[in-house]
Amino acid sequence: MLSRTCCFALQGVEGVPVTVEAYVSGGQFAFTMVGLPDAAVRESRERVYAAMKNNGFTTPSGHVTVNLSPADLRKEGTAFDLPIAVAIIIATRQIRAVDASNILLLGELALDGRLVPVRGALPLVLSAHEHGIREVILPADNAHEVQAVQGMLVYPAHTLYEAVMHLTGAAPLLAQVQKSYDECLMERTVTCDLSSVRGQTGARRALEVAAAGGHNMLMVGVPGSGKTMLARCLPGILPQMTLEEAFETTRIHSVAGLLPPGAGLMTERPFRTPHHSASMPSLVGGGANAMPGEISLAHNGVLFLDELPEYSRTALEALRQPLEDGVCTVTRVRAHTQYLSRCMLVASMNPCPCGYYGSTVRQCRCGSHEIRKYLDRVSGPLLDRIDIHIEVDAVPIEEITDQKTGESSKVVGERVENARRLQQKRFASAGIVCNAQMNNKHVEELAALSDPAKALLARAVERYALSMRGYTRLIKVARTIADLRGEADISAPAMAEAIQYRMLDAKYWSR
Repeated sequence: MLSRTCCFALQGVEGVPVTVEAYVSGGQFAFTMVGLPDAAVRESRERVYAAMKNNGFTTPSGHVTVNLSPADLRKEGTAFDLPIAVAIIIATRQIRAVDASNILLLGELALDGRLVPVRGALPLVLSAHEHGIREVILPADNAHEVQAVQGMLVYPAHTLYEAVMHLTGAAPLLAQVQKSYDECLMERTVTCDLSSVRGQTGARRALEVAAAGGHNMLMVGVPGSGKTMLARCLPGILPQMTLEEAFETTRIHSVAGLLPPGAGLMTERPFRTPHHSASMPSLVGGGANAMPGEISLAHNGVLFLDELPEYSRTALEALRQPLEDGVCTVTRVRAHTQYLSRCMLVASMNPCPCGYYGSTVRQCRCGSHEIRKYLDRVSGPLLDRIDIHIEVDAVPIEEITDQKTGESSKVVGERVENARRLQQKRFASAGIVCNAQMNNKHVEELAALSDPAKALLARAVERYALSMRGYTRLIKVARTIADLRGEADISAPAMAEAIQYRMLDAKYWSR
């Protein structure tokens, strides 16, 4: 007998429909699987047969052929266990024939028949919904992940037996109650509050500007000046993610297998901090199956690179294209995948190997050649893609011992939210959400400069020899400062502040 069930295969963060066919014939026992399965899929036979036996089903004694169609699409992962098992059970007539071709089946099988969570549940369910499928049976530990997908009947199952009994109608499963995005939003937890930062008025302001416009930021300063702490405060002042952003972020983390069992939709912006020994594939994505890298895992959040010059030159240069385009293309022999990578790059570094070049508290012991060699580890093209450069010096003892606290992340976050609302109205028909995402056309049409601001900009371009990219990014930062000031056009004070954030190039990299 021939039977068919429905499943989806992951391709990047998208799902491709796959029909699982099972045909059981007489003769000597054999099991054949076709349709370009990888090792994990081929091994499903052992898991499926053990699960069937331990859940009261008999394994076929004849020749079993399983086809995963389309046959020219490579199938990876363990999500095919459940549809294969159900197809074999129907083909061997252990249950009455049911139409399972329009019900999405997902799940890895343990040997005792339990349904084990799989990676990529959210993108698979979303893709199924786009293809007109409205029912899904999946492991209970994956159910919360898809709770916000509207218009889909989600049936969490704990075992193979429960899934089969639901299909026959003998013991229907209860559909999961779907939630709106507002219900999924958790109470915001701020792990590092700006009120705990002592001093650093200029750096705090730069952080606010970066958050308001989604700009990349570089902090240069002596060891212990608070660069890492400032970076960790950034997620606490960023606006709440929208539903679309939450889906995008959760998709990537689900594909990467980073969602813990039972986890729901990601509502907090990610903050990724890879070690400086990270390789190029770990930053931009790669491996045989083209998995997402750190810059994609930080999508809609923050990628923090501490001690920037310590990263390999190859790894840093690989970030240039994803930072510019907001999309990271990972190409391998067996895979060609695109992952979104619209994140804020926040980097920190010391000004020299000893860390005290230009410091007011300790004398630098590095030679000019050592400093030059150290700074040259960060290339000009990468620096050009970082909008805000800020110097962070040691905090005076008077400010450390001062009991007066600065503004909290909540207060600063409200100003950031107000600025982002202005940008959302401005870009309502442009397909972008913040100033950092503007292209040249947007800058020309939506970032009007006053005459004094134009004059300041012209002098800055001439004095600091800014590239066309630097020129455009300077206007973007000025537009963000104008939004924080509530200005319709970019004024001279807004442009002057933006120019201040590009002056470190001349101090350190033009020596």
